[in-house]
Amino acid sequence: MLEDNFWQDKLNSQKIIKEKKLFEELINSYAYTVNQLKDLNDLYELAKEENNIDIQNEVSQNIFELRLLTKKNEIKCFLSNEADSLDTYIEIHAGAGGTESQDWADMLRRMYLKWSDSKDFKYKIVSEHKGDEAGIKSSTIKIEGNYVFGWLKKESGIHRLVRISPFDSGARRHTSFASVWVYPVVDENINIEILEKDLRIDTFRSSGAGGQHVNTTDSAVRITHIPSKIVVQCQNERSQHKNKETCMNMLKARLYDFEMKKKEKQNQNAEESKSDIGWGHQIRSYILQPYQLVKDNRSNYESTSPDKVLDGEIDEFLEQSLYQTR
Repeated sequence: MLEDNFWQDKLNSQKIIKEKKLFEELINSYAYTVNQLKDLNDLYELAKEENNIDIQNEVSQNIFELRLLTKKNEIKCFLSNEADSLDTYIEIHAGAGGTESQDWADMLRRMYLKWSDSKDFKYKIVSEHKGDEAGIKSSTIKIEGNYVFGWLKKESGIHRLVRISPFDSGARRHTSFASVWVYPVVDENINIEILEKDLRIDTFRSSGAGGQHVNTTDSAVRITHIPSKIVVQCQNERSQHKNKETCMNMLKARLYDFEMKKKEKQNQNAEESKSDIGWGHQIRSYILQPYQLVKDNRSNYESTSPDKVLDGEIDEFLEQSLYQTR
């Protein structure tokens, strides 16, 4: 930061400032916890000598809160991979099952948007296809915030819902599936080479029931990267040029994520993640009936408050998934 030309590269300077802020917060928080722990220990010893039970209980409560703060700092230390600090795209696709799965996909989208609101992150809907009767067939969301990809990167996979269907007149229990795919928004410092001959670009009219996120012009764009078979599309912008630009940025992000997964020796890509949206592939189950439970099949973490989870309270699940990476 002390270099004369530091501020000339705006993107790089912003990245370094973000990293500096994170490190400063970690260092300051560590120093605070060390000092607090020392003070609480001295206070506890004094209260013990005077046999003051109230002060001893107060110290125990403060130590509990200090442990929670330490845990949060520990989680932040896990967000150290190259792409963790980047913004993210989230794609949500309804599985087989028509209205049931489309409504479930909409519930998942709402969950991530509520979580984003709770963090004061910014988001916008890049592309969306409404369901025939309710919900959505698919949706692509861009979320901007500190280390948002790092937080959400383990959400990719199949999410399963079990509930009494509000669309079934017989009030029978239904199982629905939807897929989630999370990948980082790459910045200009990351060079992704895309050849024109490898692209198929299609334009089409936006479809849907209308609303503030649905374009009303014939400017929607779909780009297929032929070698990888990756498909991206955008219909949110007002012009075909802007939609194409957004699609190219999404394609770069998908290709970057694809290469990252190869380096990490993970044997799945975007198409494999979406190919089997059904039994045996889910990463998390949300059970509303006959009992209340949300269970992550990778970390085995559970919550008996699915309503809170679907309202965006997913931090515990995100933290547990980060622990699994170590």
